[in-house]
Amino acid sequence: MILKVDNVTKSFGGLVALKDVSFEVKKGQIMGIIGPNGAGKTTLFNAISGVFNIDNGKVIFKDEDITGLPPNKRARKGIARTHQIVRPLNELSVLENVMVGSCFGKLNANLGNSRDKALEVLEFVGLYDKREVLAGKLNVPEKKRLELARALASDPEIILLDEVLAGLNPAEVSSMLDVIMGIRDQGITILMIEHLMHAIMNVSDTVIALVYGQKIAEGSPEEVANNPEVVEAYLGDPELALTLLREKGRRSK
Repeated sequence: MILKVDNVTKSFGGLVALKDVSFEVKKGQIMGIIGPNGAGKTTLFNAISGVFNIDNGKVIFKDEDITGLPPNKRARKGIARTHQIVRPLNELSVLENVMVGSCFGKLNANLGNSRDKALEVLEFVGLYDKREVLAGKLNVPEKKRLELARALASDPEIILLDEVLAGLNPAEVSSMLDVIMGIRDQGITILMIEHLMHAIMNVSDTVIALVYGQKIAEGSPEEVANNPEVVEAYLGDPELALTLLREKGRRSK
């Protein structure tokens, strides 16, 4: 077990965004997180990465209670994330953006080493040829890859991916899924929020479903897709659940 979320609760005034959410993530697995808009998915990522202080519960990383640590110290320990709305440093080059991740993450690299690491990561995500381009000049799919590259350059042990497939066309989705599987092949654990259901069901080892800040299901993609509460609250259509299962079966063959 690399990460344990234990009865985490987070409120904003009278709005309970997360309520007693608990789960464990095994090292090297991909855990998908699904739920409708407003379910608390990004709030959960903010709780894990330290952006928000939680009201109750604990976040345990590699058997260490990190609940009280700020985001920068969690990053140093090996927790990285992307953001649903991409946040490039627009006036810096693509290479310099990724070097920032290397300098301020777990790797804690100097400028020389951070450059080497950044070039390696840019090659991996397919942005090497854009390394000298200003980040603000990239299109949306490229900015998604840059966001991912900056997180990877920090040398994380676990990475939180917040809708990295959103806004991509089918070919771009397929290419990005290959990158995600490549990250897992490096031994990096992945938590992945995604609304593109066929994608998250195909790559995840386990899936949890959130609705109104509460976990309503956890298990294999098949188990979650068949869960009546999930079908009612999120999938909305039993036929869609069956389609997801068929897609999962085809990909596994």
